[in-house]
Amino acid sequence: MKTNPKNKIIIVDDHLLFSQSLELLIKSFGDYEVIERFENGKVFIDYLEENSSAEIDLILLDVNMPVLDGLSTMKWLKDNRPDLKVIALSVNDDDEIIIKMITNGAKGYLLKDTSPEIFREAIECVMEKGFYFTELVSGMLINKVNSDNKKISLKEKEIVFIKHACTEMTYKEIASEMCLSPKTIDGYREILFDKLEIKTRIGLVLYAIKHKIVLV
Repeated sequence: MKTNPKNKIIIVDDHLLFSQSLELLIKSFGDYEVIERFENGKVFIDYLEENSSAEIDLILLDVNMPVLDGLSTMKWLKDNRPDLKVIALSVNDDDEIIIKMITNGAKGYLLKDTSPEIFREAIECVMEKGFYFTELVSGMLINKVNSDNKKISLKEKEIVFIKHACTEMTYKEIASEMCLSPKTIDGYREILFDKLEIKTRIGLVLYAIKHKIVLV
């Protein structure tokens, strides 16, 4: 009987014990196999450049690594291999880092202490749907970002604000860019949080991606 080919995964993480354990966990899922493991972004990129035709279904990318970290690697992938699906892995649940990884093309973001069940769910969702953002960090749910299909009317300046919020600019810098006071920008933020039923800037970014206000 002919068996279905397994999905091919690459792990990029500088912690050897973690990456080895992760490989064993992935093998236990049955439908996946780890074809390579790399200790930083540089050796991973070198591999991609030397093996441009390599079949890769998913990359598990650590955010914090020496030599070339996850964000720098993600930026390279966005410019050179946007076809590759990436789930970012981190011990950090900082909003700024999550936003940077997502806006540079990561299809999911998981904390390293995520349960095996959620980890498997994340892999399956990214493989089947192209993203996994329903539960980004421990204790943080982005309400209705991926499930709410209501048509919400946004004003032109609100859309401009959302686009700026998806960059690395601070709210103060956004205020300067839009020639508005920081207080007015705070008002835009609170109005949008209420209108879109979200609680964080991450939720705003995910809404923008889902509704194609910004493209990644």
